[in-house]
This record gives sequence, structure tokens and C-alpha cells, in this order.
Amino acid sequence: MRKGPSFVKIFVTGGAGYIGGNVAALLIEKGHHAVIFDNLSHSRRSAVPAGAEFIEGELADRAALERIFRAAAEEGKPFDGVLHFAALIEAGESMEHPELYFRNNSASTLSLLEAVLAWGPRRFVFSSTAAVYGEPETIPIQEDARLAPTNPYGQSKLLVEQMLAWFHRVHELRYASLRYFNVAGAHEGPQGVTRGEAHEPESHLIPLVLDVALGRRPFIRIYGDDYPSPDGTCIRDYIHVSDLADAHLLALSALGAAAEKPSPLIYNFGNGKGFSVREVVESARRVTGHPIPAEVVPRRPGDPAVLVASSQKAMRELGWKPRYVELDEIVRTAWIWHQKRYSM
Repeated sequence: MRKGPSFVKIFVTGGAGYIGGNVAALLIEKGHHAVIFDNLSHSRRSAVPAGAEFIEGELADRAALERIFRAAAEEGKPFDGVLHFAALIEAGESMEHPELYFRNNSASTLSLLEAVLAWGPRRFVFSSTAAVYGEPETIPIQEDARLAPTNPYGQSKLLVEQMLAWFHRVHELRYASLRYFNVAGAHEGPQGVTRGEAHEPESHLIPLVLDVALGRRPFIRIYGDDYPSPDGTCIRDYIHVSDLADAHLLALSALGAAAEKPSPLIYNFGNGKGFSVREVVESARRVTGHPIPAEVVPRRPGDPAVLVASSQKAMRELGWKPRYVELDEIVRTAWIWHQKRYSM
């Protein structure tokens, strides 16, 4: 039987965002202290989970980060771990402005790592991406697959993974890199369905499709229908945000239970199946009862045809088990949340 997590005070970058906010909320629910560091560039102050301590700031500001870590250490209440979510995430945008992604995702993470080395904990969980694999040679993708990103977004995350590997080798930093594709859905708890997906601006498929069902958009764009897939549209792996939140806490706990100098923890998280863009649209039609018009437009540069990850290693080593395995269930929670959000 796995031991319960021993961490109590966690520094969460990007904790006002969709994934980071759900993980921070789970930390608080489990009785831990979450300190959220976010510049609110793609979120808002109201998205910070109740009960979390919030610090507004820039990840590139190494001096500010060191002040935070130093103050916590000097107060006798140092951080027990770091969960790093803060990043730009749009693969399409990265093909137009790669410089933004290398500066924001890669260089800014170096500032964070330097502050961690100076004052912070030696447990670090990185929100990576399965985009580090690029066009996969085999499906589903295993953790030891070739790493060859097809866009600057994936490359910017891979650079961070490479930095982490060297920091582990030289400075004995304990770290986990969690690679996943499309995160969706909303948390279901005693207060109902909360903390759904709403980026500013929005570019992810499921919330965009649900916007059509709500009448906020006239149709959904399908970027290319000539891919080598059964219906010609891209196939992607979807994971429910609550299942992913569980994964982050399990990874953080595993780092604490590891040996003096453990090997890095590299895990994929996904449903292991993959659904095409048209299948997602059809799921949304079933769940919402709305026809959801669709329009096919040209492909976006840098979009691989099929991306599906194997989560068997995480299931075996962490005991992780997803609760949401059907696409309609993921879309259902997202739909409930979107209706509540836009009826307010």
C-alpha cells in the first residue's frame, strides 16, 4: 500500500490557470498549503482557489523568486516542493512566434530552477507535454520513444526537460516530468462541477465546440480532413483534469519517498485510446443535443496526425488510475461547467 503524501507547503507556478488551479485546489482539499505564483496573463485573480496564498509576479524575475524562497526558509517554513505549470501552451502560435515560447517557457524556467537551487526544495514536478515526441514512430507512445518536437512549443518544453536532467545529475534535484496531451473536463465535487477549462483567448477543441452549442460561436473549425486517420482528422489523447490533478500529487509524493538520489520520474498521462476531431464534435452533439455546425479549413503547421500516449508506466509505478475513461463523460463535465459559467 502506498504511503500518504508527506508534503505540506507547495509552491505552484501558474496556479491561477486551468490545470494548475485544479491541482492547487486538490492540494488544499488534502490539507496542504498551496502558494500560487502567477502573472495572471491568461487568467484572473478570481480563478485562484479559495484557501491558497497568492503572489502575483513574473517567472523571469529570479530576484523575486529568491526573495520568496528565502523568506519561507528564514521563517522556518520552507517549501516542500514545486509544481511548475506556468507556460505558454499554443502550438500554433509557437510556429508564428517561437521567440515567445523559448523566452517564456524555457528561459523563465531557468530562473525558477536557479532560485530553487539557492533556497528552495529539491522536489520539482514539471508540467511537460507529450508534444516533446513530435510525430510518433509507434502508437501508443511510450516514455522511451524518440524525442523530436515538430513545433517550438514542444521544443521549449523539451529544453526544460533537458535542463532538469542536468540539474538532477549535477545538483541532485529530484524531479518528475509529466507528459500529457489534451486536458479537458471540469472537477466534480461536493460543490458540484467547478474549475472548468477557459483560456483567454480560447483555442482548445472541447471548449470551442461547447461555445458553438451555447451560441457563442456560429460553427467549429476543423483544421484539415486529409490526415492519415479513419475520418481524415487529427487524433488526440484526452485526459480529465481531475485525473491529471491526482497524477501530480502522486508524482510529488513519489519524489519524497524515493531514495537519496532517485532516478528522474518520467510519465505519460492520457486515455490510451485517442479520439479524432470529428469524434469530439460528435460527442459534444450527443451530450449537448445541439447540431454544432462544423467547417473544414486548411491544416495548421506543426500539427502531427496522431498523438496517443501510453499511461501503463504511471499506472504500474504510481498506482494511478483514471476515473474518466469515456469521452462523453469528459465532455459532460465540461458542458455542465460551461453552462453554469455563461449563464451567470
